[in-house]
Amino acid sequence: MEISGLISAIAIGIVIGVLGRLALPGRQHTGVLLTIGVGILAALVGTAIAAGLGVAETSGVDWIELAIQIALAAGGVAAVERLKGR
Repeated sequence: MEISGLISAIAIGIVIGVLGRLALPGRQHTGVLLTIGVGILAALVGTAIAAGLGVAETSGVDWIELAIQIALAAGGVAAVERLKGR
């Protein structure tokens, strides 16, 4: 992976993490770096799932891939919240 790909993954992870966090009701007490990490992981896994389903490459915006990534990020943030609460 080149440096531009790494920077892109971090930027997309930030956006996906924030959108996933906003999708959850109420306040979350997860830190910024943890949210970014969950977002990056959700973006990578969501892309793999979308590729497996055959919806990763479409003309225009890949809405289905984006929805999968945000759902994974929301689930990841919720899981981290539950683990931190213990």
